[in-house]
Amino acid sequence: MQKQIFIVAAKRTPFGAFGGSLKKLTATDLSTIATKAALAAGKIDPSLVDGVYVGNVIQSSPDAAYLARHVGLRSQVPQEVPALTINRLCGSGFETLIQGATAMQVGDANITICGGTENMSAAPLQLDGNHARWGVPLGNGLNLRDSLWDGLTDAYANVPMGITAENLAEKYNITRLECDEYAVRSQRAYGEAKKNGVFDLEMAHVEIDSKKGTKVVEHDEHPRPDAKLEKLSALKSVFKKDGVVTAASASGICDGAGSIILATEDAVKEHNLTPLARLVSYQVSGCDPAMMGIGPVPAIRGALIKAGLDLSDVDHVEINEAFAAQFLACAKELNLDMTKTNINGGAISIGHPLGASGSRIVAHLANAFQRTDGKIHVGAACIGGGQGIAVVLERA
Repeated sequence: MQKQIFIVAAKRTPFGAFGGSLKKLTATDLSTIATKAALAAGKIDPSLVDGVYVGNVIQSSPDAAYLARHVGLRSQVPQEVPALTINRLCGSGFETLIQGATAMQVGDANITICGGTENMSAAPLQLDGNHARWGVPLGNGLNLRDSLWDGLTDAYANVPMGITAENLAEKYNITRLECDEYAVRSQRAYGEAKKNGVFDLEMAHVEIDSKKGTKVVEHDEHPRPDAKLEKLSALKSVFKKDGVVTAASASGICDGAGSIILATEDAVKEHNLTPLARLVSYQVSGCDPAMMGIGPVPAIRGALIKAGLDLSDVDHVEINEAFAAQFLACAKELNLDMTKTNINGGAISIGHPLGASGSRIVAHLANAFQRTDGKIHVGAACIGGGQGIAVVLERA
């Protein structure tokens, strides 16, 4: 990158379980909470922000068309500052960093809000507007479509996301046992990390008003750190008879948001900001839609080439765990060192609110520099439709 760009704050909400504590907060609400927390953590005056970028996939909130704009205004960003809502599916949270960085490189911004958000619990059941407004054909009723299922199914490739994981399992000879064992690893690694306070720096607590008073959500709701292999082995496969994908080895359907504040080197100096990490490089790549889960492989390779680095230089890798089979395929193809990879659990344990996961991973990796001695961190995700996205971060 021509200009030096830094992450100066990074926060995420706890991820609420499907139908859990966060279900009544809109994606806009969740993103606003994360953004306000990030601005406060970085001691950043909202009036200094030059652009707002928020990723969101399934537009579940009534104000979804205005989402990024509303997040900015509700976070006290001046009304003169533009905002953009972005959808690169599961890579949306990462994509906002790319957009924010690009604005900085061309001189349009010095400080940007880059986040991702999703309320999957509120994903609408949709009625075809043509049928609702102009009438249905004789003999047909008003049928509802599940926008959540539609969002998790690639109509072009004619496959649900789970089948793409099954395809990778077949190609890379990944067994059901390997998937179950990895799912247990994710859950137990999360439990150990939580016990050791690993997530404390990245977390933005959520307050929910109820008739019983204010409830504070401080922790992720989806993890099951006491998961046992024998119980997971008894579960039926979901997408394919005798397949490898079960409810336990797939990422959790959840609600949550994350927010990352980027600043140029000049802005860091001028406003006395404290960098958490430097954004070194990024890459977005395409791949076979029927095997979309392999997308992180070319994305990570491309991002490392741009950074002039090799995987051996990387101290911490986070690949979004869409499915155990998908993650394991990437790990095999890249020959990843598992002592450096997803060491604190991932989307199988924490959950995967589609637009928010990239922001969660970046927040986790950026804050990790304060806890560890690592110099280079890499985050990545596969993307439905056949893409992958990755970012390289360096200790500031």
